[in-house]
Amino acid sequence: MDAIFDLIFTISDFLWGGQWNGTRIIPVSGPITYMLLGTGLYFMVRLGFRPLRRLFPAFGELWAGRKSTGEGEITPWQALSTALSGQVGTGNLAGVATALTLGGPGAIFWMWVTAIFGMAAAYAESSLAVRYREKHPDGHYHGGPMYYIRNGLGKGWGWLAILFCAGTVLSAIATGGMIQANSVTQSAVEAGASMGVTIPTWAVGLVLSALVFIVIIGGIKSIGSIAGKIIPFMALAYVGAAVFVLVTHLDHIPGAFGTIFSHAFGLEQAVGGAAGYGVLAAIRAGVARGLFSNEAGQGSAPIAHAAAQTKNPVKQGEIAMLGVFIDTMVICTMTALVILVVEGSFPSGDGATVAYAWQSTSLEASAVTTAAYAEGMFAGAWVILAAQALFAFTTIIGWSYYAEQCITYLAGDWIAKPFRFAWVGVAFVGTLILNVEGLWRFGDIANSAMLIPNVIALILLSGAVISMTKRFDKTGELPPNFNGDDWGTTGPADPAEDAPAKD
Repeated sequence: MDAIFDLIFTISDFLWGGQWNGTRIIPVSGPITYMLLGTGLYFMVRLGFRPLRRLFPAFGELWAGRKSTGEGEITPWQALSTALSGQVGTGNLAGVATALTLGGPGAIFWMWVTAIFGMAAAYAESSLAVRYREKHPDGHYHGGPMYYIRNGLGKGWGWLAILFCAGTVLSAIATGGMIQANSVTQSAVEAGASMGVTIPTWAVGLVLSALVFIVIIGGIKSIGSIAGKIIPFMALAYVGAAVFVLVTHLDHIPGAFGTIFSHAFGLEQAVGGAAGYGVLAAIRAGVARGLFSNEAGQGSAPIAHAAAQTKNPVKQGEIAMLGVFIDTMVICTMTALVILVVEGSFPSGDGATVAYAWQSTSLEASAVTTAAYAEGMFAGAWVILAAQALFAFTTIIGWSYYAEQCITYLAGDWIAKPFRFAWVGVAFVGTLILNVEGLWRFGDIANSAMLIPNVIALILLSGAVISMTKRFDKTGELPPNFNGDDWGTTGPADPAEDAPAKD
């Protein structure tokens, strides 16, 4: 088992850090960092910085999207809520803490950079998902990278769609299921210990698995309905708790921002635990945890947006980019600031203590966030337990749909219900994992396995993204080369319009 985890660490170090067995192969960072940031920057420039220009109008479109505006299975509001259920998870709590312990405060800056560029990638992938989605004979809509690869690039690219689906299933098991379940278990045990109560991990697993089953057995309409109700309440409640802590530590906030920026550019040595880290560690940890949190460019959220009741892929793409903004720029930032401003006496091994939870070598992942909140407010550990439980729960149900769509793409619609039963088992097993750091590193590899095929498809289809965006901005109407009443329910009539980008 140790040899397996050693291999996982080696591969993860190469993908995200550019090193193999401690030897630097790629300058500065790993290939995934360049691929992720490069794709986001590419679309940001080609779209004329649309995510920044259209941020506030997109919120208006989201509010209007509470009601159906076309064919599909769930409203645009529910589609974003479903996507957010996958995005807003342990990455917002445990992921931020992990970024701080691995890369220091500077990692938060690089999470922000990843999110800003990621908004452009999210727009591109989700607009393509609506444009190239399919309506199957059973009446259900199916979409996502595998469908815009097949319908946009052609059948000759089917192998890329298969690779994406395989990577998504792997990522769903690791990051969408096991890591979520494991993190909520950590919070439950930590919160119980603070009250002198021992909570067995298997008990947490049974309760969590039962709740997951109740929701996912009804499919996307059940998931969308639950997500549409829980996500807004969950996000507002968590932000409210964070604001309370920050208000009581106002004098520390300027220093926290100063620390983030100084460490991001190596002006000071970022200290994570007992080891020293510089700007490269901050970039790696920030980008990796940023992707884990907001999933921009990864190809997961478009699967949810493809089910939206809409005729307009451009508007749905703009709604999709809000998911990245809410997830990282709002919720992750709140978590980071709380961890950075709350001072205390946190355990750090051999009886030593440190001033901030993120510096502790005795606390891992979500336990860092739990400890900071426990010190910063009354019953803070239980507040984080509740948030962690809701975040993890909604992520598990959201990712069940992503994995199901990929499984049905590979094997057929018949496998959907058997898969839902198997998914409950994935959630339960995740609560029993002991090597937390190894699980997080495996999650990094799994995310890469689906990101790479998706990014290739996005670049090849960038011409289609830019074309339909410019046409809609110019005329306010649907491109004339689309058949049917809904964008993407049938293929484009003019293949030249959707030819892969040549620039």
